[in-house]
Amino acid sequence: MPSQKIFYKHTRAIRWFHWINFPLLAIMIWSGLLIYWANDVYRLGWNDTTLLKFFPDSFNQALDIPFRLAEGMSLHFAFMWLFILNGIAYVLYLIFSKEWKYLLPNKSSFGESWRVILHDLHIRRGLPPQKKYNAAQRIAYSLVIVMGIGSFLTGLAIYKPVQLSWLCNIMGGYAFCRILHFTLTILFCLFFLVHIIQVILAGWNNFAAMIRGFEVKPIEETSSNQTLSETPEENL
Repeated sequence: MPSQKIFYKHTRAIRWFHWINFPLLAIMIWSGLLIYWANDVYRLGWNDTTLLKFFPDSFNQALDIPFRLAEGMSLHFAFMWLFILNGIAYVLYLIFSKEWKYLLPNKSSFGESWRVILHDLHIRRGLPPQKKYNAAQRIAYSLVIVMGIGSFLTGLAIYKPVQLSWLCNIMGGYAFCRILHFTLTILFCLFFLVHIIQVILAGWNNFAAMIRGFEVKPIEETSSNQTLSETPEENL
């Protein structure tokens, strides 16, 4: 008997959506910074005391961000449609392929997620039963979808505040929409950071599965409650 076995994890569609979304979101964040520089008013502090400014002048100057408003707006408004279309296609795929069953949190996900976090921090040994996505991933990936919808709606509200005044008013007005849009961008950046760290910690086998669709695992490491398929047909 072979000591290793191939287990199919990510369908081709999931992999395409993932790798298309990654550069699109990066471009959206970058172009958003170019736009934000034109009116970089957000900070953490009180009165005349500033604890943290988003973003300091040195950061903007180091990345050659200043005075590129027109470039930022043209990139942002062009790539937002690709980002939105890819997101809509992804959600529709989750629904019709029933992949959402593996992704959405269940009643035990919130309790199990703490065990996953403590394990990743090397505070606790042993993981909860692992399926296609662990409990922490289910919560994080589901929140990213919600964040994407929020970015889409707030972005439309501040893009066309007059034509879409009803949407802008529902979401708290132009100023609040801009704050919310900015906050969601910061959360996306944090998600990027944590996601990349998790990928590095998980190792090559996990990263390769998002490229080729499958993992190669020792047979003794696989468990009966994993939802990975052994047949390549499910990888199409």
